[in-house]
Amino acid sequence: MGGRITALRFQKRNRNRVNVYLDGRFAFGLAAVEAARLRVGQVLSDEEIARLRERDQAEQAVQRAMDLLSYRPRSEAEIRQRLRQKGYGEATIAEAMDRLRRVGLLDDEAFARYWVENRLQFNPRGVMALRQELRQKGVKDQVIEAVLAEYDEEEAATRAVERAVRRLRGLDGRTFRRRLIDHLRRRGFSFEVIRPLVEQAAAGHAAEGILEEDEG
Repeated sequence: MGGRITALRFQKRNRNRVNVYLDGRFAFGLAAVEAARLRVGQVLSDEEIARLRERDQAEQAVQRAMDLLSYRPRSEAEIRQRLRQKGYGEATIAEAMDRLRRVGLLDDEAFARYWVENRLQFNPRGVMALRQELRQKGVKDQVIEAVLAEYDEEEAATRAVERAVRRLRGLDGRTFRRRLIDHLRRRGFSFEVIRPLVEQAAAGHAAEGILEEDEG
């Protein structure tokens, strides 16, 4: 049936969207950039209306995804899952994802690098833990392995040891050693990586205890 456009009006609560009226009645809303292509008096067929609505759905999905990305980078799988949760259809999601890729807002390798660097800086993890976390985010194994191949696990373990040692001061030697190993293993570090660091930290802890006794 279609209809003739009788009015194009900006929405009061969102000036980036326009209400389209056909034959004197509200028909649907559009992003202002899409509505700019229309004019009052233009006749729209059912097919044209359907295409406009599909493009608008994709535009809304893109905006939803951009809102999520404004907080932190995300993997493609995360964005796809969130859009599904919001009720968008697979065709709409596919178009939105394609738009986001074209402008460089979706890149799983860049996301994986961000995730690994963020962990190294704020909460060091071992390769095993990082691999598991990235898999849970839906990143493909080949991307994960490429990023982790450049990861300095020893540096990460050293940082983790330095932070843990400050919290474990005052413990006896055996407890200090056990808790430090447990702490590092829970963060995905292999025993081969942490063994020399634990030995070094335990020696320092023992020396610190002796020094405190002498001072006492």
